[in-house]
Amino acid sequence: MGKATDQKSNAGNGFSFKKMLPLLVIAIAIAAFFLLGLDDYLTFQALSDNRDQLIDFVSANFLLAALLYMGLYIAVVAFSLPGGLLMTVTGGFLFGWFAAGFMTVFAATVGATLLFLIAATSLGEPLRKKAGTTLKKLEDGFAENALSYLLFLRLVPVFPFWLVNIAPAFLGVKLSTYIVGTFIGIIPGTFVFAYLGGGLDSIIREQQASYQSCLDSGQTDCVLDFQITSLVTTEILFSFCALGVIALLPIVLKKFRKSSK
Repeated sequence: MGKATDQKSNAGNGFSFKKMLPLLVIAIAIAAFFLLGLDDYLTFQALSDNRDQLIDFVSANFLLAALLYMGLYIAVVAFSLPGGLLMTVTGGFLFGWFAAGFMTVFAATVGATLLFLIAATSLGEPLRKKAGTTLKKLEDGFAENALSYLLFLRLVPVFPFWLVNIAPAFLGVKLSTYIVGTFIGIIPGTFVFAYLGGGLDSIIREQQASYQSCLDSGQTDCVLDFQITSLVTTEILFSFCALGVIALLPIVLKKFRKSSK
């Protein structure tokens, strides 16, 4: 009787092993990613070391390389793994900013949508049932201007990408709105960093030359110290913030009209 009651209670709360299984798979994948040292392959050092091989492979197998790039990008986003910025810049370096921009926007949208669906089905509905009126008020406010809020979160790089992927799932955002907001919202940033990737080869050559000079001088602490995040300048951040403010204008105008009536 006790077990049957517990099972009914869990079912009533909306939590079940079947629903939680996708989240468990993601957790295992993230743990395996770091335990196996795969994060070492998503670094500037790895890109620099394999520069020639990557260029040759893309030149000889452009379509296959593009499919592999998009598949890997989808996995990185869906499993919330680090390295998205490096991959975007690398895509611009290997495929050209225009092609890389479109491939990355598509792959990132697919990956984010998969994570959204997992979060919505595993935790979103059960949490909304348990949270009661508090979350309901927040959900109603977000849902009224979901697209504008989502565009703002996508355009302004304040919150982690993975957090913006799952938060709307807890607030009852429609799948169609989420996909449109994600696709449009990531276009500016994606194309900017894909474009910056077009100049990455000169940075790699410069860093390799400095590294080799360090080794030739007999030093033992030589490293390739370039950080991809250094490409994120104040001007770029300001531009994204300005776009984010524009995305919120419909909400401001709506509130202004209500207050003026």
